[in-house]
Amino acid sequence: MKDSIHTYVESLIKERSPLFQEMEHYAQENGVPIMELAGIEVLLQLISMQKPCKILEIGTAIGYSAMRMADVLTDVQIVTIERDDERYEQAIKNIKQSQYGNKINVLKGDALEIIEEVKKFGPFDAIFIDAAKGQYMKFFELYTPFLTKDGYVYTDNVLFKGLVAEENIENKRIRNLVGKIKKYNEWLVNHEDYLTTIIPVGDGLAVSRKTK
Repeated sequence: MKDSIHTYVESLIKERSPLFQEMEHYAQENGVPIMELAGIEVLLQLISMQKPCKILEIGTAIGYSAMRMADVLTDVQIVTIERDDERYEQAIKNIKQSQYGNKINVLKGDALEIIEEVKKFGPFDAIFIDAAKGQYMKFFELYTPFLTKDGYVYTDNVLFKGLVAEENIENKRIRNLVGKIKKYNEWLVNHEDYLTTIIPVGDGLAVSRKTK
């Protein structure tokens, strides 16, 4: 979206609780990647309609999105994975300050390595992927076997600040990462077991419904 439209949409979003606003400020000040406001509002609307009882989140960061999801779902258990020590500790701190501690279980580790531990908590009605963008396809393949029938996979950052539509990217590292995201998007929309829509909101949200 144009910046002016993006700003307008965000201006319409209701004020969050003091704790959520504090977390948003912390993320901005410390360079922690959390979902953009417009993007998470769409995600929350979708899961409010789906009403999953169990959610797996890959990429806790400071616990913001897990807590936002717990806030809109009355009956939910969220398992979320974080490998970074500092962000894990901050997430635990934030969750303890909230009313969502009984809904959220934070696992410390690399999502590519703790599959068996995560499996114990499944199956899951929804999976939210918001971690290392270069590993999206691996995350999807590793964890969708634990998805229930008619479950959903939500993937954030699939438009990567619009760079997926750019032809010439000078920075080699960024160019390689964009290439991986584009490959994931193309693979995802053509996956025979899922019906996928990419919503151009926030930094791009892919919504994939399991059909087989």
